[in-house]
Amino acid sequence: MFAIPLVKGLHIAAILFWAAGLIALPLLLSQHRPGHDQSGYQRVRRFTHYGYTHLLTPAAVVAVAAGTVLLFLRGVFVPWMFAKLVLVGGLVALHAWIGTQVVRMGEHANRRQPSPSWPLIAIAITLLAAVFILVLAKPAADGIEIPDWLATPRGRQLPVEDVPI
Repeated sequence: MFAIPLVKGLHIAAILFWAAGLIALPLLLSQHRPGHDQSGYQRVRRFTHYGYTHLLTPAAVVAVAAGTVLLFLRGVFVPWMFAKLVLVGGLVALHAWIGTQVVRMGEHANRRQPSPSWPLIAIAITLLAAVFILVLAKPAADGIEIPDWLATPRGRQLPVEDVPI
C-alpha cells in the first residue's frame, strides 16, 4: 500500500537530482581552460569526474530503476508512457555523451578546449520539459491510428519451439 508513494517519491527526487546534474555538469566542463595551471586544471577535473561518477550516474540509475518499478506497480502501459520512455532514452544518451566529455577532458590533460555547453544544456532542458509535459498532460492516443495488422490477433504460432509458462 505504501510502496507506490515511496517509490514515486524516490523516482521524483532522483529525476530532480539527475536533471540538475545534466544541466550543471556541462557548465562545469566549460570551466576547463587550456591555459589553466596544473592545480586549477586538476581541481576542475576532479570536480567534474566526481560529479559524474559519484552523483550524476547514481541518480540516473536510481531514477530509471524506480521508474521501471513504478511502471510495473502501477501498470501504466499506455502510449504516452512509451513516448516518455523514448524521451528518457534521449536523456540516457545525453548522459552518456556528457560522460564521454568528462573522460576526454581527463585524457587530454589540459590541452583541449571543451565543447560548448549551451547545446548540451538546450538538449537537456528540451528533453526534460517534454517528459514533464507528457507526465502532467497524459495525452490520450485517440487520434493515433494503429494499423490493423498490429491491432488484430493473427492466429499464428510464435517462432520458438517452447513457449515459457
